[in-house]
Amino acid sequence: MRLVITADTHVPKRARDLPEPLWAAIAAADVVLHAGDWVDVALLDAIEDRARRLIGVYGNNDGPELRARLPEVARVELDGLRVAVVHETGPRARREERCAAAYGDADLLAFGHSHIPWDTVAPGGLRLLNPGSPTDRRRQPYATYLTARVAAGRLDRVELHRLPPRRGGR
Repeated sequence: MRLVITADTHVPKRARDLPEPLWAAIAAADVVLHAGDWVDVALLDAIEDRARRLIGVYGNNDGPELRARLPEVARVELDGLRVAVVHETGPRARREERCAAAYGDADLLAFGHSHIPWDTVAPGGLRLLNPGSPTDRRRQPYATYLTARVAAGRLDRVELHRLPPRRGGR
């Protein structure tokens, strides 16, 4: 099972659209995880149209229309892998311990908010992944998203994809 993990897309505030490599990855994936900060419901509709399966949550920049359609936390089992998706996990310090306490029944926690890629393992084995942002890199050298594979309850081939700089501003 092929996954795409993205967050903090901020369309149309930070970009007019998602970068084409991310759209291609979404089309090729079996499941797309989006960890919030969509900003406009039109992007949710567009990803729902292109993705085979979408699991998403709302973020702090998402208004009432998105919050009406998306949960704050999503939990799903994908080929035996227990997955949780949330936007915010709090400060960087002690993140693994906090998340292990809050999401200890999951194998994978996908999160966003910071726009900073993150890949660590918490006590007890919970894998924490933040894909960064494909549209608003902030102080990061690249805009990014993640892909991974799931098979028989195991996550592997986790890959951070760097996106080329945008041309022409937004």
